This record gives sequence, structure tokens and C-alpha cells, in this order.
Amino acid sequence: MAKKILIVDDSRTIRQQVGFTLSKEGFEVVEAEDGQDGINKLQGTPDISMIISDVNMPNMDGLVMIETIRKIEEFKFIPIIMLTTESSGDKVERAKKAGASGWLVKPFNPEQLVGAVKKLAR
Repeated sequence: MAKKILIVDDSRTIRQQVGFTLSKEGFEVVEAEDGQDGINKLQGTPDISMIISDVNMPNMDGLVMIETIRKIEEFKFIPIIMLTTESSGDKVERAKKAGASGWLVKPFNPEQLVGAVKKLAR
């Protein structure tokens, strides 16, 4: 059974690029367009192995989403990689404190993304 990866990004293009990259590697992809949608999809889709999320999104940003997810016992330890254009040290530090497992900067290198997913997906 393929591992399911939740991709949370307000850019449809990014969701499609990440989804295509991971689908080629045999992963199943679930898409969400913001943090709140990501939480809803996470709770409504069994067996999500990992989350890949942007930071800056409308409705609920990626950092608030992580903080919210980490409070839900069932998802407390799910790996979360931030994939974002953000590179400021304070955002990276806040993401780590919130519970992010990794940080990749857009535009992403497909091999680097796949390597991180294979290493962290449970």
C-alpha cells in the first residue's frame, strides 16, 4: 500500500508539482489549499504518513496549522516538512518549536524532496 502524503499549499501549481514528483515515486497524494483545509483532510483521510506544507497561506498559515496538529493526540508525531519561499531564521525557529520535522525552500529540488519524504514518512 502506498504511503499517503498530504500537500498543503495555496498554490495549485505547487501542489501539482509536488504531487507529480511524489506520485512518480509511488506515493499517494492528498491536496489541501490552506491550513484549515489541511487539518480537515488530515482528520478525514485515514493513514496519512506525512504532511508537506507552505508557511504563508490564507485562512490559516502553516505554522498555526502545525501548532494545531501537534495538539491532536492522533497526529502528535506525524512528520511535517515545510516547503516555502520563507527563509528567515525566526520563521524556521518558530516552525521547529511548533513541531516541524524539516524545512525546504522553493523552488524545490525534486530529488531533495523525495529523499526527505522517504527518510521521514512513517
